Amino acid sequence: MGTMNNSELLKELRIERNAPEPPSRKPLWIALAVIALGVLGAGGWYALSGSGAVPVHVASAQAMTAQAAASTSVLDATGYVTARRAATVSAQITGTLTQVLIEEGDRVEAGQVIARVDDTAQKAALAQAQAQLHSAQALLTQYQAQLGQSKRDLKRMEEMVGRKLVSEQQTEQARTQVETGTAQVTTQQKQIDLASAAVAAAQVQLDYCTVHAPFSGVVIAKAAQVGEIVSPFSAGGGFTRTGVGTIVDMDSLEVEVDVNEAYIGRVVAGRPVEAVLNAYPDWKIPSHVIAIIPTADRSKATVKVRIGLDTKDTRIVPDMGVRVSFLEDKKPEATAQAAPRGVLLPSAALHKDGDKSVVFVLKDKKAQRRTITVGGNVGDSRQVLSGVSAGEQVIVDAPEGLADGAAVEIAK
Repeated sequence: MGTMNNSELLKELRIERNAPEPPSRKPLWIALAVIALGVLGAGGWYALSGSGAVPVHVASAQAMTAQAAASTSVLDATGYVTARRAATVSAQITGTLTQVLIEEGDRVEAGQVIARVDDTAQKAALAQAQAQLHSAQALLTQYQAQLGQSKRDLKRMEEMVGRKLVSEQQTEQARTQVETGTAQVTTQQKQIDLASAAVAAAQVQLDYCTVHAPFSGVVIAKAAQVGEIVSPFSAGGGFTRTGVGTIVDMDSLEVEVDVNEAYIGRVVAGRPVEAVLNAYPDWKIPSHVIAIIPTADRSKATVKVRIGLDTKDTRIVPDMGVRVSFLEDKKPEATAQAAPRGVLLPSAALHKDGDKSVVFVLKDKKAQRRTITVGGNVGDSRQVLSGVSAGEQVIVDAPEGLADGAAVEIAK
């Protein structure tokens, strides 16, 4: 009985090779994947077709104020701060520096000593010239004494010749001696003049050993150190410095901007402008147009314009980048009578459509496309004369391909 039970159990556990396979679940997974892709595709089509709300950034249109209207620019240009008065100062003779009395950032006054060159040879030359002058002066004294004696001798001869005490020949010899002495004195006076000139020349060479500031300003570069050789000429290869330092007159700072030649007609000398340094974007510096430089850059199709800064400040330094806004020249009475027109919009909200300017206004959760009339620039904003009212929300940096009437929502 026990054997029968074991056989039946083994029979139950035996695998039938010809038995039919159980149903597979693979078709079910494939069907679920197809359904999911269909749902995603429908959602993507729904968003791309405009039925979904596109997230956008908006800004409110600000009403123009009298202050903003006064700052409306007709043209913007970029340029750099330049110094009209700057100099790299060097010694006027070749020599070795013994002192350098400046550092970058130092304020110097006109005539201030900024460096000294070894003056040993120049002092020796001056001493030699002065000795020659003293020798010439002593010789002149000797000649003058001899001439005085010759004149006294001649006077006595002339008195004695009438009394027949001396001959006429002796008198003539005395007269010749006076004339010779007079010539010697005159010649020696010329020698003294020559020696004096030599002393002056030696003094000039000695003075060249001291380097002075040519004008008041600020040191922006120190180009040489003690022990280096300086020269006004480019000589000696890389071992000779041609300058001690560079000085800039900060009161001579102005701005040079490149204006596209197509818009140069909007620039008038004397017109007010606003200059904004790239380093201080919130600081508007009142300025004015000095002059239009009467030449154009053929390669860039631009004309340089000189801008004068009405405010002097230590923050303004040469070679700083500047953005200049050329303002409208409005008459005071007209400004007082006429109310400011239009609204202010961020420049990023405006788009070009051919020769038209357009914006997208957020209206009932939809993007409404409007054609606008554009005015001047006010800082980073743009004046819009018509097409948008104050308080309306405009879309900034609208997505490419945004259609009129597309559903939008404010991005969080």
